[in-house]
Amino acid sequence: MTLLSYAKAMNRALADALAADPAVCVFGEDVGAGLAGLTLGLQQRFGAERVVDTPLSEQAFTSAGIGAALAGMRPVIELQIPSLLFLVFEQLANQAHKFSLMTGGQARVPLTVVVPGSGSRSGWAGQHSDHPYALFAHVGIKTLVPATPTDAYGLLSSAIADDDPVVLFAPAGALGVREDVTVPLAPVPLGVARTHRPGTDVTVLSVGHLVYQALAVAEELADEVSVEVLDPRTLYPLDRAALLASLGRTGRLVVLDDSNRFAGFAAEALAIAGEEGRLLAPPRRVTRPDGAVLPFALGLDRALQPDAAQLRDAIRAVMK
Repeated sequence: MTLLSYAKAMNRALADALAADPAVCVFGEDVGAGLAGLTLGLQQRFGAERVVDTPLSEQAFTSAGIGAALAGMRPVIELQIPSLLFLVFEQLANQAHKFSLMTGGQARVPLTVVVPGSGSRSGWAGQHSDHPYALFAHVGIKTLVPATPTDAYGLLSSAIADDDPVVLFAPAGALGVREDVTVPLAPVPLGVARTHRPGTDVTVLSVGHLVYQALAVAEELADEVSVEVLDPRTLYPLDRAALLASLGRTGRLVVLDDSNRFAGFAAEALAIAGEEGRLLAPPRRVTRPDGAVLPFALGLDRALQPDAAQLRDAIRAVMK
């Protein structure tokens, strides 16, 4: 049995991919020093030509990564904060994502973008605390939000091996998680959800680090209601079959989603449930507010994030 941290799991997945395939390479700022944990020690092991410290221009090295992918490499791009995704949205959504579609599959862009520490961190304020995974799911880019160390390893491994662009959000709230690992680490298929806790009364579909909040509330309410905790792991393509199967067991849905409420991931999940599922009560969502921008003040930051009290209230509401 090994105690594995989330950050170490991602580091190991990247190291294993670099060792297995000479086409895998890394671009990013300070990746040689491994400041975010993802690339720690990798430049010393694999060399500066494969783990490339780039200038301070996300648009430049993202474009370089797309070109490298088109030329047969499998680049991994590290972005240290989620708001940097806004700078490269054009390259990812309008270029990398569309090359294969517009060429009938003749061109492939096996590019992985990783944000190790997405969402809120303590006092990182409005321009460093976004969680924009819904934007990438909306345009059809494969979008991953692993909650556990083994899923972080498995999903990153599968993302690197995938022939299409993938964006992986590693939530800041999950980076400190450690997990007892008793079996060899293995890739996790994209588009497959995970049930962390079975239940019969209500499904809580929880994204990323909020899985742990859902599990804690489910345990707290165990004498009152049987809560099934479902982790989508891949937001796009979403495992609709797993969601609908869970709703077939429970008939009720609460979505716990650390992104903005309007047009967010939770809204899509509720729409799928309403259109295709069997519901005994109107579904609920627990999210950030509409258009939320997290302030520097930590108390205000926390007040805008979904919390356990809101989740308890939503669960009780769908049970009435």
